[in-house]
Amino acid sequence: MKYIIVVGDGMADYPLRELNGRTPLEVAKTPFMDRIAGCRIGLARTIPEGMEPGSDVANLSLLGYDPLKYHSGRAPLEAAGMGIKLASGHVAFRMNLVTLDIRSNSEIIMVSHSAGDISTQEASIIISDLRNSLALPGISIFQGVAYRHILLWENGPEKALTVPPHDVLDQNMAPYLNNSTGNPVPEIIRRSWDILQNHPVNIRRQKAGHRQANSIWLWGQGSTPRLPSFEDNYGLSGSVISAVDLIKGIGICAGLSSIEVEGATGYLDTNYRGKAEAALRSLRELDFVFLHIEAPDEAGHAGDPSQKIEAIENLDSKVVGPVMEGLDLFDDYRIMVVSDHLTPIPKKTHTADPTPFAWASKKELKSTNRGPGFSERSAAKSGLIFEKGYTLIDSFISAK
Repeated sequence: MKYIIVVGDGMADYPLRELNGRTPLEVAKTPFMDRIAGCRIGLARTIPEGMEPGSDVANLSLLGYDPLKYHSGRAPLEAAGMGIKLASGHVAFRMNLVTLDIRSNSEIIMVSHSAGDISTQEASIIISDLRNSLALPGISIFQGVAYRHILLWENGPEKALTVPPHDVLDQNMAPYLNNSTGNPVPEIIRRSWDILQNHPVNIRRQKAGHRQANSIWLWGQGSTPRLPSFEDNYGLSGSVISAVDLIKGIGICAGLSSIEVEGATGYLDTNYRGKAEAALRSLRELDFVFLHIEAPDEAGHAGDPSQKIEAIENLDSKVVGPVMEGLDLFDDYRIMVVSDHLTPIPKKTHTADPTPFAWASKKELKSTNRGPGFSERSAAKSGLIFEKGYTLIDSFISAK
């Protein structure tokens, strides 16, 4: 038996007025996901009550790890995905390159959590300069992909108040950044401003009409997690495929092999087909693949319904379809499609609502006609819900 979970990050949404009361999933043409939903569809609560609705928490749940037990912060998972080893006492922080509109000392607006989708090539120059100019005792900076980077802080403030930047788009962050109550994180953020204000990369971006990476933003800190291996839990060897260091890191901490795919960007232009082909190659040797597509989430953060619909349709036609076709070469398989969490267009950030999933076996797909379609509404009407989202994979793997 072969198993594959295809995650459309943040593809679930709310009904939108501009889509006549439908969600992007309901508008998008998704014949392959609809076919899977014709066999079984439902909801899973991947974000336990009281936890931040991040991809770290949600994807831990999807891989069968109770976040209340195993979550130790987002940044250490990303660090693992980048091959960074955390020594005892080290605290990893996610370090975004962001765009702030610094209007006055009392009005500082979070304009973009991704510095206008800065490229990895541009970011590499900025990160190199930050390593030299932001040098502080016990602090190291590591380059990641695009706007996503890691700051490692020896004996750093693990319990400090930090804020996910995608949660505060268009909001005034001056009260947080001017905090003088002993939180050292805003001070480090402010130190980056003079370095980045007239940086050559930002000057070029400004001339080209792009947003500038005029600040760093630290958040999601934590120490190294301790996860039991996925193979010990389920008796399956497996791999993870993603453009996002966070997802790679979760997989690596779970003992899954991380497969790199050329052209995997995490955006609309990602190499969808390359990821599908890599998943099928991996299944020739291994039992399980966790295949993650970031593009719908980025469209949700941008508040762009048309981009989200495009990302969902690309996921269906260029990933799910080819994967289903390739899986037919195996004697038996199960495939799941799922949104790890919602990233609703109106909110431009994640929410903790139960999220839709659908899964089917080879036999079921051969004997079932197209059902009600893969959507939030269909999933809610099914009456099937996993209140503890981390138990969904148990049902997927062990079902008779």
